[in-house]
Amino acid sequence: MAVGTRAFVCLTLGFMAAPLTVFAQAPGNPSEEEILQKLSRCPPGAVCRGIHLGPAQQTIPDAPEAAVSPPTMPTAAEPAAPPTSATPPNSGGRQTAAVPIRLAPPASTPGTVNLQVEFRTASADLTAAAMKTLDSLGRALQHPELAGDRFRIEGHTDTVGSPTYNKLLSERRAAAVAGYVSEKFGIERSRLEAVGMGEEGLAVPTPPQTPEPRNRRVQITNLGA
Repeated sequence: MAVGTRAFVCLTLGFMAAPLTVFAQAPGNPSEEEILQKLSRCPPGAVCRGIHLGPAQQTIPDAPEAAVSPPTMPTAAEPAAPPTSATPPNSGGRQTAAVPIRLAPPASTPGTVNLQVEFRTASADLTAAAMKTLDSLGRALQHPELAGDRFRIEGHTDTVGSPTYNKLLSERRAAAVAGYVSEKFGIERSRLEAVGMGEEGLAVPTPPQTPEPRNRRVQITNLGA
């Protein structure tokens, strides 16, 4: 094999073996549509407010005229029976069937969604994968369905480290998430409440000093308008 050919083959194989860096959304995170659905106070297609009446009242036509017999007076042994039907006033002599009023289901409780947001070790710096995940969140918060709502952004950690340190770290990370979404997607910062939870509210209960990726999460809750 010629020297030039061997050199080309080596360069090609070396390029194929080189690792490719692909920034993708953390596996298991919901999509933009799923985030919107989870945070929505009124699920798509549901009626959450107002009162809905049942079918229109059905009018019972007048019965044909018939010979009217004199009323029979009840005896002392036979008390008068209560009337079986009533004619509403101003009904023109017609009877209307009673139709119950159906109340619409109440608005669903504000939604919550959990995101696995990757930060650099012992830092509140967002990684490229974290930014991609938060891009889905930011686009969902721009949707008219969530316009005007406020959101609580909670930072959570696992149990590695001291509770005090984890509390402070989670506060910084929650603030980083709120700042990123606010600056990039124009979400008013006053609508985002950043809170650090530290080791409180573990998604997966573990003993101290246990690394658990599922506990390193950011939880977003719709607080309503």
